[in-house]
Amino acid sequence: MNVDTMRKIDYFVGLPLAWILTGFVKLAGLAKSPSATPVKNILFIELSEMGSTLIADPAMRKAQDHFKAKLFFLIFDRNKVSLSLLNTIPENQIFTIREDNLWHFAEDVFRFIFWARQQKIDSCFDLELFSRATALLSVFSGAKNRIGFDAFHNEGLSRGRLLTHRVAYNSHTHMAKNFIALVNALISNNQEVPYSKTLITDDEIKLTQVTVSEDQLNKVQDKIKAVFPSYNAAEDQIVLINPNASDLLPQRRWPKAHFKVLIQSILAHYPKALVLITGAPAEKAEAEELVQSVQQARCVNFAGQVKFVELIPLYFIAKIMVTNDSGPGHFSSITPLATIVLFGPETPTLYASLGNSTPIFLGLACSPCVSAANHRKTPCQNNVCMQLMQPELVMREVKRILP
Repeated sequence: MNVDTMRKIDYFVGLPLAWILTGFVKLAGLAKSPSATPVKNILFIELSEMGSTLIADPAMRKAQDHFKAKLFFLIFDRNKVSLSLLNTIPENQIFTIREDNLWHFAEDVFRFIFWARQQKIDSCFDLELFSRATALLSVFSGAKNRIGFDAFHNEGLSRGRLLTHRVAYNSHTHMAKNFIALVNALISNNQEVPYSKTLITDDEIKLTQVTVSEDQLNKVQDKIKAVFPSYNAAEDQIVLINPNASDLLPQRRWPKAHFKVLIQSILAHYPKALVLITGAPAEKAEAEELVQSVQQARCVNFAGQVKFVELIPLYFIAKIMVTNDSGPGHFSSITPLATIVLFGPETPTLYASLGNSTPIFLGLACSPCVSAANHRKTPCQNNVCMQLMQPELVMREVKRILP
C-alpha cells in the first residue's frame, strides 16, 4: 500500500473505529488509569519510520532499566531491520505487520492480537503521533496501561479516548525527549492532566555507541575495492553521499544538480577523497545517473553494495556523510561518523540526529510544512526549501568538519 492509501484507511476506517472502541473502553471501565497494574511486559509501537527506532532507543532503555521489564516491539515488516542496529529488542520479541496490501495488513493485525495476548502485554507505548491505527492496536494488545500522545485542545488528528496515560506532545522539543516523556508518564505515581510534568535533560537522550570488529571493517573495505580497485584504506578519504529519501516524504530530497556540484567541489578540494553514492539496491539506477553526471573516476556508485548491517562498519570507515533527512542520518548516530543532514519540510528541532551530526535548515516562512497535525502530508509540490540550499553552503560545512 502506498502512503496515501494508508492515510485514507487511517481516516475512514480508523476514525470511526476509534470512537466506537472508546465507548466500549469506557463501558468496561478501562479508561481509568490502572496505576496498580504491574509492569512486566512492555510493547512499543512504531510502524512507519526506521529512523525513529533509533530516536526511541533512550526511552526504551529507560523503561527497561526502571521496570526491569521484558520489551517487545511492533513495526512494519520492511522497517524491522532498523531494530538490529542496537539490538535493544531481541529478535523473537519483535512482531511485524506487512503493509504491501490490505489483506496482508488485516491478516497480520489479527495474528498480532493473539501474539500480544500470548506475551501477556501489560503496558503499551504508542510512539506514533496521533495515528488512529496504532491507538487501536494498543487496545487490541490487551495492555492495561496504554501510553501515547494526545492532542488535548490542539487542532489535530482525533483518535478517541483510548489511552490511559495521555501525554502532551511538545512540538518545540526533540522527539527523543517526547518519547522519554511517555516513559515518565508510566513511572509517575500521580495521575496528571496532561502527562508528563518532568524535566528531561540532554543526557537522557544520548545513544549507545556501537563497536565493530576488524573482520567487519575488512569485509566492507573489500567491497569498496571491488568497485574501486585502487582504493587505499590508509590514504583515501571516504565521503558518503546519500541522495535518497523515503517515499513517505519525497519533498525531503535535495536536487540532484546540487549534489552534483557538491561532489565535484569535494573532489576538487580533497585529492584523496573517494565519493561513494549510497542507497538501497532499488536505488542503484538513480545513483548511477548521479555518478554519470559527475563524470569523475573517484565518484562511485555504491548503492546496493552492502547489506543493511554493513552500514555500521561503512560508517566507521568513512570520514563524513552528507544526506537528506532520512534513515542514514539516524543510523550513523551510533557511530563516530560526522554527518551533515539537510532539512527542509521537517525541522531539526524535532528530528535532528542524536549523533555527531550537523543539521542544515534554511527555515523558510513555509518550513517546516509537515507535522503531527497534518498527518505529515504537505500540499507542496515544489520544495523550494531544499532548492535554495546552495551547494556552497553545504561545502562550507564539509570544509569545517573535514581537514
